[in-house]
Amino acid sequence: MNNPTSLSGKKILVAVTGSIAAVKSPILISRLIKAGAEVRCVITQNAAKLVSPLSLSTLSRHQCYQDKDQWNDYQKKPLHIALAEWAELIIVAPMSATSISKFSHGNADGLLASILLAAQSQIIVAAAMNTSMWSNQSVRQNWNYLKTIDQIISLEPSEGLLACDRIGEGKMVSLDLIELASESAFIFRSKNKFLTKDLKNMQFLISAGPTVEDLDAARQLTNKSSGRMGVLIAQAAKLRGAEVNLVHGPISIKEELLEGLNSFQVKSATEMGEKIDALQPSAQVIVMAAAVSDFKKKSPSDEKISKELFLNSIFDDIEMTPDLIKNQTQKKLENQIFLGFAAETGSDGEIKEKGEKKRISKGCDLLMANPIDRDGQGFDKNFNSGYLLGPKKMVKKIVLSTKLSISHQLLDEIQKIKS
Repeated sequence: MNNPTSLSGKKILVAVTGSIAAVKSPILISRLIKAGAEVRCVITQNAAKLVSPLSLSTLSRHQCYQDKDQWNDYQKKPLHIALAEWAELIIVAPMSATSISKFSHGNADGLLASILLAAQSQIIVAAAMNTSMWSNQSVRQNWNYLKTIDQIISLEPSEGLLACDRIGEGKMVSLDLIELASESAFIFRSKNKFLTKDLKNMQFLISAGPTVEDLDAARQLTNKSSGRMGVLIAQAAKLRGAEVNLVHGPISIKEELLEGLNSFQVKSATEMGEKIDALQPSAQVIVMAAAVSDFKKKSPSDEKISKELFLNSIFDDIEMTPDLIKNQTQKKLENQIFLGFAAETGSDGEIKEKGEKKRISKGCDLLMANPIDRDGQGFDKNFNSGYLLGPKKMVKKIVLSTKLSISHQLLDEIQKIKS
């Protein structure tokens, strides 16, 4: 199994700075340890007033380093150099306004500041602070500069209730998104690259999840799709700088995975089609990853039908739902790229053959044909495989990988076409 996103055995340095969100750092470290990562910790003087260095040492199974440790006689090389060289990934979470200012201005005052300047690995920075501080012009100017550095994956704070009782932007992103960014960083590290904003200024429209069609007041037609594939493509594209609109049905994944996305929830195939219609003209890339119900009741009952009557009448006014992919490709604008999905069963040869027929008939530039009849992959699983099909008889085998890894592979192919 190809699983470059696994954090098992990866060397991760977690740095904690002086924001109240520092209280979440023990949970982050615990999650990374459970994922199999080898973790070291650095804490600033102000952060140590909010969370105990001892707790971070206990959770990471290693000493938690502080400014006082930077220069010691027993060290073979300066600590900031040793840690910078050791780390395969650095996560600064939370990153305070002070730390943003130091890093953006090349200030090496303190252990963490020195590590960040000496680091050669990818750095994830997750800002967190009071709303007024985050909106301050100087802070935003410093932050915007960090966003231009290829080495840095910048995670902007989300909106919510802050520790100061303010409601607004400033809340550190969820730990789920920090883990997602970490896994993405290692996907690119496996290719000796940084994850960069290579999709900057590109507008994506992505559909995800199942649709639901009412049969009566109690019964529905739907499918097994969780929406994970489409949502992960959306988050991966956002990490790489894209602007993303996500249209999704009733998905069954963590709500935190929708954080930061411009998302629109719908229910039926008709509702999904209408929302996509409205958003398509502004999109450069359309990814149709939703598993749309194939059938619907023409006139669903507002009341619950008895079992006997339901059994006798279920097929009376069943009709096909709109073919959303085909409908949208028929409205394709110049320079738009369409990526479709086809969930199939059968042998590899059958999946490729059926997938290519669908790609052509539906008018897609690219189509991901994936099996749903194999153990451990497909609907509601974290793994997938299949074939990416394209023009000029293009066939790219997608080996069994996490859906996040596949998301980046698909985005790589889209980026090649757009460039």
